[in-house]
Amino acid sequence: MRKLLIVDDEKNIRLGVSSMIRREFAGTYEIELASDGEEALRIVRDAGAHIVITDIRMPGMDGIALLRELQTFPVKPLVFILSGHDDFAYAKEAIRNGVKGYLLKPIVREELYEALRQAEKELDRQEARPGKYSAGSGELESFHSSQLNYILMHPEMDASEIRQRLATVGFADNGNGSGSGWRLGLLRFPPDLRPRELDEGLARLERLVPRDLQPLLNSASTFVFMDKDRSLVLLAPDDVVLRLLRAAVPDGSSPLLRAGVSREKCDAALFKEAYREALSALRSTFIASAGGCVQLVEELEEKRNRGEIPREHIRQISNKLGTGRLEEIKALLAHVLDARTAREEGVAYVEAVSSLLNKDVFDQVFHTYGEQSVEILRIYKKAGTIDNFEHYHEYADCAGRLVELLDEYVGRMKQVHVDHIEIKRAVKYMEENYARDLNMAMVSNYVSLNYTYFSKIFKEYTGDNFVGYLKKIRISRAKELLESSHSKVYEIAEQVGFENTKLFTRVFKEKEGITPQEYRAKRYMEG
Repeated sequence: MRKLLIVDDEKNIRLGVSSMIRREFAGTYEIELASDGEEALRIVRDAGAHIVITDIRMPGMDGIALLRELQTFPVKPLVFILSGHDDFAYAKEAIRNGVKGYLLKPIVREELYEALRQAEKELDRQEARPGKYSAGSGELESFHSSQLNYILMHPEMDASEIRQRLATVGFADNGNGSGSGWRLGLLRFPPDLRPRELDEGLARLERLVPRDLQPLLNSASTFVFMDKDRSLVLLAPDDVVLRLLRAAVPDGSSPLLRAGVSREKCDAALFKEAYREALSALRSTFIASAGGCVQLVEELEEKRNRGEIPREHIRQISNKLGTGRLEEIKALLAHVLDARTAREEGVAYVEAVSSLLNKDVFDQVFHTYGEQSVEILRIYKKAGTIDNFEHYHEYADCAGRLVELLDEYVGRMKQVHVDHIEIKRAVKYMEENYARDLNMAMVSNYVSLNYTYFSKIFKEYTGDNFVGYLKKIRISRAKELLESSHSKVYEIAEQVGFENTKLFTRVFKEKEGITPQEYRAKRYMEG
């Protein structure tokens, strides 16, 4: 029986989700409940868990912090997050921290059940992997991976603690820069082939390395782990990293493989610096779009801060969204994402442009208008980082598609806003002129909206059709007059816009359940 943990600070949600799962998957899970991240972490640390379903917003340790801690565990559970529509920024952060999927509140049963079915398939695949690195046989590698990832995920860690943690996995030097030289290398598979777990990645790397180099791969001085982006990280003596990666990634290899290698280091405390260098080298291959590429960071031409980021063009793109200027937006974006400029300026320039597009265009739309489109959300998640793409032109195409969708979306939201302003004017006009012989044609003309379109958005805004809403206004005013004046019923009917007393009495009874005379008598008796 697999272990499933539900984490939410609201007791009713914990119990509700648990009940739904027990009914559909009777006897499948041993279910644990936790009210916050700290309690959940203790449960996973003490008893383990195969699947974790957690809320994002919780007091104390929230869902994001819990996710980050779970990423450091040797055996990581599959994690699903619970979020509301207002939690989009949190959901985005969760995606970057290895979440398996997310479920919107209120939870739809079938979506929950489908998520668990997919999780079961994933767990079955993990348990069925054959070979040297099958589930349960890579404990040492998993321990190394958890320790090394912990260093990368804690930027505040000082040099002494970095050396100490590296020493626990068997990697150490004297700390004064005179130790043996080493390098760090990153090996990245195409997105659809990236390993889900370390044992899968190790097995794949082993198949790529020729037999004569297997002793280097299996040496005690070679460390392999998987980072949060599911790239394999090699930490080994200088020449070993180069020999292994160049053998695993031959020129023109297919499927497309990429690798980046740091400068030679002689101090374990420079582990994070080496990782950043290798990542920069790896990302540079994205612009070249060449297969079978192993890039050393020292081979890169120094291009940082050389090109001027097109901030003004990006600002104009943001301003023009939803204004009916799509062709102008496309022209601006073509300049911002020009492939020749990207090749000339290098990956740091591309990262800066991508970051600015995210901040000033993509994120700004969601912060201003909210998010309701699944298609936009899917593309947004992918366009958020260049690491999701193998070629620069793929990123540029995806960013362009997202901008077009956002332009349409913002235009629609702006129109709804404008239309609601006009409907407010229409309602105010009705409230001021209810006693006149009003009809929908008169009011739609007053606010300069098409008759049919006015009818549609009027009902969306008020929840009632024009005639029904006008009756509400008139009856509401009639009730005030019945209570506060001595006017006859037929006089009140005329004052609120009814053409005769009979119609007034019928409509009043439809709305209130009693006649105007009965209403007046009732209010009189009530004082």
